[in-house]
Amino acid sequence: MSLKSIKDVTYFDLNNEVNIPKNNSIQLEKDKEALAAFFKENIEPNTMQFKTLRDRFDFLMDNDFIEKAFVLKYNFSFIEDLYDYLESQKFQFKSFMAAYKFYAQYALKSNDNKYYIESYMDRVAMNALYFANGDTELAMSLADEMIHQRYQPATPSFLNAGKSRRGELVSCFVVQSTDDMNSIGRMINSALQLSRIGGGVGMNLSNLREAGAPIKGIENAASGVVPVMKLLEDSFSYSNQLGQRQGAGVVYLNVFHPDIMQFLATKKENADEKIRVKTLSLGLTVPDKFYELVRTNEDMFLFSPYDVEKFYGTPFNYVDITAEYDNMVANPAIRKYKISARNLETEISKLQQESGYPYIVNIDMANRENPVAGKIISSNLCSEILQVQTPSDINNTQGYDKMGIDVSCNLGSINIANMMDTPDFGKSVEAMMRALSFVSDSSQLDIVPSIQKGNNEAHAVGLGAMGLHGFLAKNHIMYGDADSLDFTNVFFMMVNFYTLVASNKIAKERKETFKDFDKSTYFTGEYFDKYTSQDWGPKSAKVVDLFGGQHIPTREDWAQLAADVKEFGLYNRNRMAIAPTGSISYINDATSSLHPIVNRIEERQEKKIGKIYYPAPYLSNDTIPYYKSAYDTDMRLVIDIYATAQQHIDQGMALTLFMRSTLPEGLYEWKNGRTDKMTTRDLNILRNYAYNKGCKSVYYVRTFTDDGGEAGVNECESCSI
Repeated sequence: MSLKSIKDVTYFDLNNEVNIPKNNSIQLEKDKEALAAFFKENIEPNTMQFKTLRDRFDFLMDNDFIEKAFVLKYNFSFIEDLYDYLESQKFQFKSFMAAYKFYAQYALKSNDNKYYIESYMDRVAMNALYFANGDTELAMSLADEMIHQRYQPATPSFLNAGKSRRGELVSCFVVQSTDDMNSIGRMINSALQLSRIGGGVGMNLSNLREAGAPIKGIENAASGVVPVMKLLEDSFSYSNQLGQRQGAGVVYLNVFHPDIMQFLATKKENADEKIRVKTLSLGLTVPDKFYELVRTNEDMFLFSPYDVEKFYGTPFNYVDITAEYDNMVANPAIRKYKISARNLETEISKLQQESGYPYIVNIDMANRENPVAGKIISSNLCSEILQVQTPSDINNTQGYDKMGIDVSCNLGSINIANMMDTPDFGKSVEAMMRALSFVSDSSQLDIVPSIQKGNNEAHAVGLGAMGLHGFLAKNHIMYGDADSLDFTNVFFMMVNFYTLVASNKIAKERKETFKDFDKSTYFTGEYFDKYTSQDWGPKSAKVVDLFGGQHIPTREDWAQLAADVKEFGLYNRNRMAIAPTGSISYINDATSSLHPIVNRIEERQEKKIGKIYYPAPYLSNDTIPYYKSAYDTDMRLVIDIYATAQQHIDQGMALTLFMRSTLPEGLYEWKNGRTDKMTTRDLNILRNYAYNKGCKSVYYVRTFTDDGGEAGVNECESCSI
């Protein structure tokens, strides 16, 4: 059995009719017909049947499909009760795409690929039992959250939970290199190992000395960052998870690094093959000083990382360039190179037009808003993970003279529309946080000891959200208007509050906090000042109604939480991050992340299957006016939404900009009287707008070209929840 070998089916044709208007209307009913046909013609005849639930579990354990250990933590009568509950909820997929994606990518199949061995309900049960780790109450809560699609674990967690032959559960990693060959070698090894187990890898090369810098007094000896990028690209190509998919990595560089122009040139369409990187993503860490120099139209100086480290006694990444810029310019001991700040800004925008890269991480802003001790110096493959790191000292045996900390993170996402129907917002969030914490607690990442150390000390997680546009449209709210901002503000304030409550509860139970909790603004109470000094509740009557009977935290609630946190601490150093959402958002019938939809009827090319059409969630004649394409939306409205949520999120957000090569008339007032073509100036303005609004990062730029294609489209399968 495989989708490509099943013949004489009708569901693809029925689904394709969704894209053919009839009597001036979208044939949404055809998608329901395709869904029914998919189950009748594909799923039902090709699903392995068992006489009893016990027979099924015995088969799965005896044939090495699932681990025995987690199953044996439960009395089997409880597993039967769990299944009875799940069956009573009568879960049904809402679209053909949702069912197709689940059975094609997630459902467990027999070794000969002839039969499906699990349904969506079975996968939910596996996740609930596995993440609850023997806790029957938590298992039932997680089953409740997932069967009602309020909570969705990230792809690695949801796909692999409970399986014997599986990849890891963790979504992404962040590592760095210091300026020596041992560290570079260790980072390449880390890239190989982490790509092998799955997940995207973020790597920061800012500490490396520039091309032409001296080595041991010999001038023009250093090769710079580009050759290291080529080595990393080859590493990801080689370590490709048994050929299942290409390894995925992003390299970050500080904009004040002297190799910045060569770094950007590696992604240009006309780049020489000697320097071109085809599969690595590019990201920039951007201090506040760059924006200041661009604004005042000054030249900027790029500083030799070797000289900076020699003078300050700390790697380049850990020097506050904004604070020290003038001192570094005046310091004759630091080699420097002068370029135009605005020319660099234009080069960044040119490359974003061509390729969608580089990602932008506003590193000073990330650190200003960071409530925990330490410095954030980089991010992950999707730019939403922002956690502190410390450098390692690597010796000649590739061992650690001093082990620093690097980053791993496991992700999950709240389905906003379904979450708004939860009977208990706090209970739902607590179940999610406990599931995420289990992944952190159970992950064995000793293949990269600095990541293992960071994970053990931080217990970091990243709870995000998806489906915002769908929820707004369902409730007749225009994306980006006052009510949408009001709702976004209250929703993420509540998620922040209840993730803190849950993390505090876990810390109290285990009598354990994340390392250096007592050095955080959570401990001092400063973090809570903004919540106790003003009311963050809904402002409009419509948004009040949307939250119905949910308890919205008051100033008094925040004050009590601050006291509890000071007394018992927090278990998770990091709690929230908004990742992009890919296939899992289809399974959840949710719009992607917090972005507007791209099309009311999305067209997906599914490998050899052909085109599949996916109607936007809740699409009807009633909601059509509230569904405007992201490509026709003023990106400042998207930035406003993300900036509103960012106020409450301790990490970052994968904010994507959607542009057209030819911009719709009247969308941006600065285009009036000018060309309607997208220019570098447009991207400059929008990046600066995002920075001034408080967005910590800009993921990438997707451009809808005049020939109907898309440029800059990128998707990390691990971080795309």
